[in-house]
Amino acid sequence: MEFEEKRKNLVESLKKRNILTEPKVIKAMLKVPRHKFLAEGAISSAYIDSPLSIGMSQTISAPHMNAMMCELLKLKEGDKVLEIGTGSGYHAALCAEIIAPNNSQNPGHVYTIERHLELADSAKTRLKYAGYGDSVTVINGDGTLGYPQEAPYDKILVTASSPKKVPPPLKEQLKDGGILCIPAGSKEWGQDLYVISKKGKDFNYEKITGVRFVPLIGKYGFD
Repeated sequence: MEFEEKRKNLVESLKKRNILTEPKVIKAMLKVPRHKFLAEGAISSAYIDSPLSIGMSQTISAPHMNAMMCELLKLKEGDKVLEIGTGSGYHAALCAEIIAPNNSQNPGHVYTIERHLELADSAKTRLKYAGYGDSVTVINGDGTLGYPQEAPYDKILVTASSPKKVPPPLKEQLKDGGILCIPAGSKEWGQDLYVISKKGKDFNYEKITGVRFVPLIGKYGFD
């Protein structure tokens, strides 16, 4: 009950700040147990609106950023989603809760790529423990290459900052009419969050806000 109350208070705070507005995202934020995706020493801070270390020089995003990106992606039941940067698995769980809710007649699926094997293995365990093992597939690999085996995707989510030139494989693997949400810019500072919509062979870029993420590493990322 303690965690449920803290989670509810966090959600109410995000609603008051007009960050959380979509009922299905609100429902997911209320249901997914963020504390189950953190190391024991960080559990007490699970429902503070702040990024937290998850090891390997990586972080779990602040809840307001999770909420914002879920809403920008316009996730819906049945979507096939590709996430680049699994981290602890929390954001993948939020997406899964929206696109593949219990008793769904048209369940979607999340494919999420993590370059650190230790984090990928941990995320698999945490997702299964939290009840999302069937709706999320965790892959250890270079996220900048995407995951062509299951392309095209309705939505692509990137949780690390890309160079200004978005990795071409991600744009190629996006379905016509799909949405890509990605931070891009410099390796350390000067990053912006973009929503990229695909229509035919054209891509529309919309700059949302300034952000700060860990760098995207890989063939089409930073060195």
